[in-house]
Amino acid sequence: MDGVNGAGTPYRTTLRAPQGVAQTAQSNAGNGPIPAIEGQATVGISSLAHMLSDAAARAAQRDASTSRNERVAIGDRATQAIQSPVYEQSKEMRDAQVPDSDDPQRLKQASQATASLNGKGENPFKGLSLEQLALIEYDESGAFTLNERRAARVASHQAQSDWSRDVSNQLMQEYNRDGHFSPKTLQGILDYYKNLPPILEARLGDDYEANLNMHIKSAQFEAYQHRDPSQSAEGKGQLPTLLDLLFAQLRRDMQAAAQTEAKATVQQ
Repeated sequence: MDGVNGAGTPYRTTLRAPQGVAQTAQSNAGNGPIPAIEGQATVGISSLAHMLSDAAARAAQRDASTSRNERVAIGDRATQAIQSPVYEQSKEMRDAQVPDSDDPQRLKQASQATASLNGKGENPFKGLSLEQLALIEYDESGAFTLNERRAARVASHQAQSDWSRDVSNQLMQEYNRDGHFSPKTLQGILDYYKNLPPILEARLGDDYEANLNMHIKSAQFEAYQHRDPSQSAEGKGQLPTLLDLLFAQLRRDMQAAAQTEAKATVQQ
């Protein structure tokens, strides 16, 4: 039996029976930026690589021709197709969806995606990068089955959860050890978010970068305040470094702002 998916692309609906690991934050907290998630899929490397290449071309065209707000809307629409009451109620149809292909790797990938969603096997996309997972999850061309897109979403959510847990643990270790967060760790978080695929980055909100930059500056100031005076440039009798000068100016600016606010409060 033939059918047409929501994007108008044909596929067969003949019934068929249906590891990578995210890199963790560095164990020595604060000694380096947060690593990105990397890995390799378990099956169908050559077939999947070809599909991802095509999906990347479509995504690049989409992202180049849309605004941030438009990408948010596209993301919402794409997500609704694979995570909504309609999706949940169409289990028989989506489980029967089979790629219109004779490639054994391609068919196996779709079958594994369906099986993994039914708790009967490993997710074939586990270990792909977030960029690769987004190419599958948000591709509305019909090249991927609904269950493949849902499986990619599941893998993406797990990878991001693992990353968030590792970063949270790293920040907690830093705070318990030093009394403040490492600016390098916070910068790593910002870099991580800025390097997300545009379709994912757009969903973070307009002010995430400004907020993180504010935390980075605060952490840098805290790190400066907690330094051992004997290790500072002044403590060694040397000329102040540029960093020392910058934070000295920042401290003066903060003190001036506090005094101005105090005067305004008294005058009210």
